Amino acid sequence: MTRIESEQVDISKSPEEVFNFLSNFNNFEKLMPEQVTDWVSDSDTCSFNIKGMASLGMAIETRTPNSQIKIKKNGKAPFDFFLTCDIGEGKSGNESTLKLFFDADLNPFLKMMAEKPLTNFLNLLVNRFREIAAQGI
Repeated sequence: MTRIESEQVDISKSPEEVFNFLSNFNNFEKLMPEQVTDWVSDSDTCSFNIKGMASLGMAIETRTPNSQIKIKKNGKAPFDFFLTCDIGEGKSGNESTLKLFFDADLNPFLKMMAEKPLTNFLNLLVNRFREIAAQGI
């Protein structure tokens, strides 16, 4: 398994608010860059295309209230993966931290090709979430 991590960001919302937003795939579309097309979701699953890369489907596997959401491959995807959203306590009760972990079954060639774009994608997601949270979820 290859592990790719985002940077950890501080969020100006409580862990409960972050968890509630990320626990519903209908909210994830707001985080996606313009390269993501054909977004379809309900609260537990989503599917989409990344221009020039792949079609992906995801489903929430587990929700640990206010601390972690584990997402797995669902349907279309070129490889098996898990995306983990780790939510931590911030400096005060109204703040939290967010870090994403992407664990995937990548062969060495695919790892070499995908590692940088996936790292950039994860960092984009956490930073977009921080911006959305600052504006009010």
